[in-house]
Amino acid sequence: MPTKRDYYDILGVKKDATKADIKSAYRKAALKWHPDKNPDNKVEAETKFKEINEAYQVVSDEKKRKTYDQFGHAAFDPSSGMGGNPFAGGNPFGGGGQTYTYSSGQNPFQNADFGDPFDIFEQFFGGGFGRAQQRRQRYSLSIEFIEAIKGVTKEVNIEGKKHKIKVPSGANDGTRLRFSDFDISINVRTHPVFKREGYDLFIDQKIPVSTALLGADVDVKTVNQTLKLKVRPGTQSHTMVRLRGEGVPHIQGRGKGDLYVRFIVDIPERINRAQRKEVEKLKGLGL
Repeated sequence: MPTKRDYYDILGVKKDATKADIKSAYRKAALKWHPDKNPDNKVEAETKFKEINEAYQVVSDEKKRKTYDQFGHAAFDPSSGMGGNPFAGGNPFGGGGQTYTYSSGQNPFQNADFGDPFDIFEQFFGGGFGRAQQRRQRYSLSIEFIEAIKGVTKEVNIEGKKHKIKVPSGANDGTRLRFSDFDISINVRTHPVFKREGYDLFIDQKIPVSTALLGADVDVKTVNQTLKLKVRPGTQSHTMVRLRGEGVPHIQGRGKGDLYVRFIVDIPERINRAQRKEVEKLKGLGL
């Protein structure tokens, strides 16, 4: 089999490195060699970036790491008879050779609070490097905000041919779908209620003054359902409440982000005579 660099050397860690050390080294190396960070040396950056991801996929997995430590690269060489490609198994989303990537333009580690770095970085496995990649045709596909969260299949016409494009749940603005002959960049339209940051969603929920003072149950619409949320007495305007697991599905793994509900105390611009009278009473009571 071809000579390959030691995976630990690629990541710059020792063989007895902890998982935390490996993840930290991966983040540092991947950020340094991300192709979008190396526009003047993209071919070498893509090669090194692929190498870094390959190394991380093995040494970050307990079983693969143990096998690699015992047999080296031969453990994953199909011709050796010892196993096979550790990255085999096909596209988890189906669709005939699609991979899901993120477009350039943002620091992939900005506000980084994620479990698996592969949720962030482009997957370069499967070809398309250097000059060949530059000649790839790119197209854009606009979808609705909720379609991006739940996933959707769209039929598009590319150069006279119809293609069914499967957009995975959790896709974001800039997510790129890679096919054998072309790439499709996803454009997600904004939503009048939901705002998104990573895998988390944010909404503003207006509540009347009486609810803020006395407390009550209010109906909050999530992406999939309507929930009753308890507002505590004395709730201040802009108080934030987190609903775990009501956010966006992780595009390359299990779990979901969270939904953050911000209570906005709705102060009416005008009140009628009866309301004014009652407010004057409250004022007299020190409220």
